[in-house]
Amino acid sequence: MLGSVLILAMLFSPGCSTGPEKNSPAGKNGKITIGFSLATLQEERWQRDMDILVAKAKAKGADVIVQNSNNNIDDQIKQVKYLLDQNIDILLIVPQDAEKSAEAVDLAKKKGIKVICYDRLIKNANTDFYVSFDNTKIGEYMASMMVSKVPMGNYIIVNGAKTDYNSYMYNQGYKNILDKYIYDKSIKIVDEIWANDWRPEDSFKCVEKALQGGKKIDAILAANDSLAGAAIEALSEQQLAGKVSVAGHDADISGCQRVAEGTQLMTVYKPIDQLAEKAVDVALGLLKNNYYASNTYISDGENDIPYAKVEPIVVTKDNLVDTVINDGFHRLEDVYLNVPRDQWPVK
Repeated sequence: MLGSVLILAMLFSPGCSTGPEKNSPAGKNGKITIGFSLATLQEERWQRDMDILVAKAKAKGADVIVQNSNNNIDDQIKQVKYLLDQNIDILLIVPQDAEKSAEAVDLAKKKGIKVICYDRLIKNANTDFYVSFDNTKIGEYMASMMVSKVPMGNYIIVNGAKTDYNSYMYNQGYKNILDKYIYDKSIKIVDEIWANDWRPEDSFKCVEKALQGGKKIDAILAANDSLAGAAIEALSEQQLAGKVSVAGHDADISGCQRVAEGTQLMTVYKPIDQLAEKAVDVALGLLKNNYYASNTYISDGENDIPYAKVEPIVVTKDNLVDTVINDGFHRLEDVYLNVPRDQWPVK
């Protein structure tokens, strides 16, 4: 126990460690316990999500038990069982698999535990709430920025994992913008892949293969900054970094550094602070009032799920200071680490 927050980042076998002993709806210490099941901590942003959400919950008097399944759906389901055995009051889940995670929801429902999808939607599971960004808009922002820079040419699309429904929403956003350019043959999609478990090496191999095959590449849409970074690494081996426009999102420090350096056209800042606070507020509202107001809904395939939507923000070389730096997400000296000091902007 650290303060009033319990963080268990690995899978524990039954009987190893217990959460707060509870009487419904909160433990004997009078606090609500939130179970937070993460699919991964592979990307920088998920570590931030975990840290910020735990801090937000603590500030509102709640305990959090965290589990990380390292992109293994079987482990995630086992970890959800573990969380339920700790008598959590509510479950927040970042599903590793948009369809198979429905089993975890079913386990929670059988125990009368409400489930909130955090950032990623679970299909056909009728969860109690979905808290995320406007993921289709993220794809639209990326594609709009790209066509303004490269209105004609050969594009590669590196999608995220097929098991993550967000990947499809980003892709829909791309297509909402690109379709008319593809139709009039201004833009040609010369390759499109889906990165298994969001693995950067899939992005690297895709771009490397295209270049080795003699394909001319003008633009790359990559579904996050890790995939964008791997694409740029492949470009750099052919001295093409900065010459081919690449878009990513998440505003990871490495992505923001590449934007500052000019090797990545843009990223998208997702205010995790707002997302985490909204998730905690929804959780506490559902527990205390059995209700949290929402005017927005999203279909999970079978059901309309209440949707708390946080707006994403486009980040380019021109507004790095006004966005991620002034918001305290990154420090100026970290973002411009690889840029000569005399080229740093005035904060």
